[in-house]
Amino acid sequence: MNLNESTAHELLGLIKEKKTTPEAVHISVKKAIELHDPKVKAYVRVDHDKARPTSRANGKFPIPIAIKDNICIKGREVTCCSRILEGFKPPYNATVIEKILEAEGILIGQANMDEFAFGSSTENSVFGPTRNPWNTKCVPGGSSGGSAAAVAAHEAIWALGSDTGGSIRQPASFCGIVGLKPTYGRVSRYGLIAFASSLDQIGPLTKDVTDNALLLNIIAGHDHRDSTSVNVPVPDYTKSLTKDLKGLKIGIPKEYFIEGLDPEVKFAITAAIELLKKSGVTFKEISLPHTEYAVATYYILATAEASSNLARFDGVQFGQRFQPAAPRKTPIVDMYEETRDRGFGKEAKRRILLGTYSLSSGYYEAYYLRAQKVRTLIKNDFDLAFSELDAILTPTSPTTAFKIGEKSDNPLAMYLSDIYTISANLAGIPAISIPCGFSKDGLPIGLQILAKPFAEEMIFRIAYSYEQSTDWYKRKAPLN
Repeated sequence: MNLNESTAHELLGLIKEKKTTPEAVHISVKKAIELHDPKVKAYVRVDHDKARPTSRANGKFPIPIAIKDNICIKGREVTCCSRILEGFKPPYNATVIEKILEAEGILIGQANMDEFAFGSSTENSVFGPTRNPWNTKCVPGGSSGGSAAAVAAHEAIWALGSDTGGSIRQPASFCGIVGLKPTYGRVSRYGLIAFASSLDQIGPLTKDVTDNALLLNIIAGHDHRDSTSVNVPVPDYTKSLTKDLKGLKIGIPKEYFIEGLDPEVKFAITAAIELLKKSGVTFKEISLPHTEYAVATYYILATAEASSNLARFDGVQFGQRFQPAAPRKTPIVDMYEETRDRGFGKEAKRRILLGTYSLSSGYYEAYYLRAQKVRTLIKNDFDLAFSELDAILTPTSPTTAFKIGEKSDNPLAMYLSDIYTISANLAGIPAISIPCGFSKDGLPIGLQILAKPFAEEMIFRIAYSYEQSTDWYKRKAPLN
């Protein structure tokens, strides 16, 4: 097997035993990028010279990692895959980048994404779409589709993404890898270019659960520079990787198994439940009654926060400045209008308009304030469920990866791709997606596990036990 097809923990073992070197791993990943990325297009920028390894893995992690293009890296262009940020080079590192560099990680490149993380398919990028390594006619999911595709195509050993409504878990599901959205506040958001500040969370995308636990060990922790960062102890997540699940109680919400769920996805989830029962898990059907309002609530709150956050990109405070070819109104108004018209793509404009509308005078209470109240009800549903359960199990996505362009002209259908992942962000709880099967067309299916706040250890415990009882995670994308 090529080194780039190995997991991080396998490579660390080989490096420690002096059976390979960080340089050899880097070269293997570099060759994979040169071979596959012209077709997959997982990256928007690759810099092998700056990514040269310096460690011999003496307690460090000299592993090539892909970084989503909305996480600040000092001195490197970071654009959120938007024209308006073209040429922007942050003067500082995001906290997660500092932590990775302290661990001597290799920043191999920046991964493609939906512009400003607005999307579920990685088609809304100024650099064009990323393609799913399992079928390059299909999307990889979004908005962290570039990060997920890079890992699935073995163009990175692991990756970082951000998750606002499912943007780590849904592409992990579509690409057949492991993706975790940590508890809100578990990982610092300092240096993450914001989409919706009360929902965004950085998290790991990896080839297996062990790697996911290792990467969370590196990036988790309190950060005084992030006011939403929570000062709670960070355990060693690898210690929770056990096959012992006896006595655990897991809930199955009936609202997640209704019309619209692909039969092949339902079959795979049902099979996973039966397998976990053999490990001593007790399952209970539960109700999360406010689930039906989650999508509407999310798209009011997320677009409102996006409208507020993106107001700074006006050609004055931040962003490229554009001027019209001929004067229309006044110079300043012309500049604002031209900058925001040419700088943002169609989906970004749609969300800015929706958010501005729901925050406007006369509509704030009818939309935004009401959505905040429903968000509390959704959180209360989970709090009540976790008072008697250890975890909740659901599909990650109602379908497998869809064809590129299939939903581009139907925003509502696209938004519904995140119907099973949105609630975790609204409630601030951790959730993971792991592979649990394949469709008849050979496309991956994802299983989602959710737990109470800061219970990532429980999630890893269940995910690892299930993973080790199957071989789904061992399958390699054909890159066809």
